[in-house]
Parts: sequence; structure tokens; C-alpha cells
Amino acid sequence: MKQLPVNPTDNPSPEALRKFLGECAEAARAAGRPQLVSISMAVESLDPLAVLESIFEAQELHFYTERPGSGFAVAGAETVLEFSAQGAQRFAAAKHFIEQMLANTLAVGPLDEPFAGPHFFVAAGFGHEAAADAPFPALRVFVPRWQVSRMGDGSVAVANLLITPELPLDLVTAKVWKAHAKFRSFNYAAAHGHDRPSAPKRIEEIGGPASYQRAVALALEEIARGDYEKIVLARALRLTTAEAFHPLGVLNHLRQRYATCYAFSVANGGGQSFIGASPERLVRVASGRMHTEALAGSAPRGKSASEDAAFARGLLQSEKDLREHRIVIGSIGRRVADLGITLEHAPQPRLLPLANVQHLHTPISANVPAGVHILDLVARLHPTPAVGGTPREPAVAAIPRLESFARGLYAGTCGWVDHRGGGEFFVGLRSALVDGCTATAYAGAGIVAGSDPAQEFAETELKFKALVEALTES
Repeated sequence: MKQLPVNPTDNPSPEALRKFLGECAEAARAAGRPQLVSISMAVESLDPLAVLESIFEAQELHFYTERPGSGFAVAGAETVLEFSAQGAQRFAAAKHFIEQMLANTLAVGPLDEPFAGPHFFVAAGFGHEAAADAPFPALRVFVPRWQVSRMGDGSVAVANLLITPELPLDLVTAKVWKAHAKFRSFNYAAAHGHDRPSAPKRIEEIGGPASYQRAVALALEEIARGDYEKIVLARALRLTTAEAFHPLGVLNHLRQRYATCYAFSVANGGGQSFIGASPERLVRVASGRMHTEALAGSAPRGKSASEDAAFARGLLQSEKDLREHRIVIGSIGRRVADLGITLEHAPQPRLLPLANVQHLHTPISANVPAGVHILDLVARLHPTPAVGGTPREPAVAAIPRLESFARGLYAGTCGWVDHRGGGEFFVGLRSALVDGCTATAYAGAGIVAGSDPAQEFAETELKFKALVEALTES
């Protein structure tokens, strides 16, 4: 990426913007190919979700995620560039696409600010393949036309354009100038909130009653036979409501209730959105360090402090849950060992308490060797043992045979890659696919030797209860 010595805040005028875009068009002519132009500007504190509400279009791609406990939120909408891939090399293909585009990118503005510059938003399904009629491809990367972010007290607005010599520069200048003027002094009255639907009229188990318990029983037989050590099996419930779901209405609720999670909405441009509040980071890369985590082992929250503490103690002393947790940490270490990465983590897990459930949790970090890209890490870490199983290959291969639905983005990974080669990805958990008046909600549990089908079903019921409450006003 080429950073030009231009600061859009120094001489903010339509004439200066028109001159700059003309120079970019000349660069595109000289290069013999279009140039991605990214214009960043520090603005007064903005709420990215409110901005997305004001420009929301059901027929446009969007990506939103927020982690209130970490102080960040980012929204991107509309499409300048898009790329899809499938197959075992889909992350490598995405890495190549991003590198090629950055080699033909011109950027201006305060690029040292968090979330400044071009960002490549990624949504990848659980599996390497997706059916032709699936709501989302196996992997999609897109660069949004508009991006707004908040990190702490700072906000950055970004406009991305694909410049060609033939582009009508006067028209583009007017559009960009109008957008930046809007972001510099955003009128929140133009943003419209959206209510969640009332309680579902109907809830259907995909696969039929008792299908999950049967799948768990079969998995336990295969574990006893030595086919794999752990497998994660999920359920899907289809909710039908009288009013249509609006992804941003649900998102407003999720961000308030799950401050330590990634509240997210990823739209496919066809009226469907994948939304949720995931507790699990897949990987973050910044300043030469990677950060990931092991999240495995669950217990309910108690109705009182005493009951809650009893559940917590039981989880911390559970041989079955601790064994499941150790499997996850060991698997992460093996997957990145070929990159020369040595994990750093505490010897014992801690508790991660959420609104309705608590997990065993171990933060993990490591130095990233030179030349290792974040998508190299994503390719190795996805799917984690917390959503797939271990050994990975036989466990993941068994999931489509044991489950009665296609996972799509559920238990997949979503996130972004920035122009520095850093970024952040989370796992698509505690999630649902919303489409008009229906929502398909997902929840799973890890199955190991000693698991009980009835208890695993109860764990998914606990997760579904919180998700249905988040989706609707029930």
C-alpha cells in the first residue's frame, strides 16, 4: 500500500478532494489497473451502530461488530471490492487477494489511528464448501464503501473507492464530500431504531424431537471405538414470529446484555443476516503478537451468589470439563507449531462468567514470526476444538453425518484484516440466521467420553433460552 503525504483534515475542501482523486486516476492509468483509494478522517465521537442504522439497506452487504468491554466498535457497509472462495485453500486465496489489492492501494489520512485505512472484512463458514443456494459462500471478503469505527474516545470515518481513469470524478467528489461532511457532524436524529419481534409463534427443532440425543449417543459410541476424542454437536431451532426480524434491532439488545462478547451482524446483501454475541475470539494480531484463547467447559449461572459460586466450583473441579479444556489448549499448540509459534498461557483456566452461562477460559498469546500472516493463523486455528473436535479431521468429517442441518456461518469465523497485516477474528457462536419472519438459532456442546446425552441437551437448552430472549421480546 502506498501512503500519500496528504491529510484530508489540513485542507478540507471539495476542490482539494477533486484534485486528489484526479491524481489517483492518473495513478490508475499509469499502473494499467484500477486503484483502491482509501480516505480516512478522524471525526468527533461516533456510534458506529447508529451510523449503520442511518444508512442500512437490506440489499447491501454490511459488517458490524462491537465488544463494549474492549471499547471498540466498527461498521462497514456497501461494497467496493468483493471476493469469494471455497475449498481447503480458501484462506490462502483470501490472503492472496488482499495482498494483491494492497499492492494497488493509495491511502491518505491518519493511518496510525486504530481502524484507519482500508479493512478487508471476512466471513467464512464452518466448512470449506457451501451449496450454491446457501445464504453465504464458504468465504467472502469485501471492502466497504463506508466504514466508521470507535476505539475508546476516538472515531475514524473511512471512504473507500475503486478509481479508474474513466471514473466521473466530479460526481464521485460530490458523493464523498457529502458523506464526510455527514460523518464529521453526524445527525443522530436521522438514525432509526428497530424493535425486536414479540415472542415466537412457533419453534421447530430441525431434525425432529430427540434427534440431538440420538446424535450424541452415536458420537459416544464412536468415541468409545476410538474414532475421535472429542466432537462438538449442535442443534438448530427455527423460530417463526409475527413481525419481521431486523438485524440491528437484535444487535442493540445483544450489545447491551453481553458487554464482554462480540456482538455482530453480517449481511449477505439478499435480505438475510447472521447475527449473534460470541464469547470466543479465534485470533487477534497486533504489534507482532497473536492473542487467542481456549474456551471449553460450561456450567449454568446460579440464581443467588451461593448457588452461582457452587456451580463455579463444580466447573473448576470437573474432571470431564478440565479434560475437555486441556484438549483444546493442546490442539491449538499443535496447529501453530509448524509456524514456529510457542504458546504462552497460565497453567490453570479461569472462569468466564456470562449472563446465562459460565465457561472455563484460558487466554493464550505468542510472538508472531516475520512473514506469518493473520490468515495463516486463521487457516490453522479454524475450526477450533471448541466447535469441531479433536483430532480435527475425523471429528469434523463426522459432524455433517450426525447433524441434521448445514452449519453455514454458525461456528465459522468472521473478522477483518487491516493494511498493517493485523486484524481480529471471532467464532460465530451464540448466533442465528435471520430472514424476514424466521430465525434459525444454533447452539452446541462438546461431547467427550463420559458425556450424558440428556445433560448435553440441557446445556444447549440453556444457551437457546438466552438466544431466543435476545432475538425476541419473549
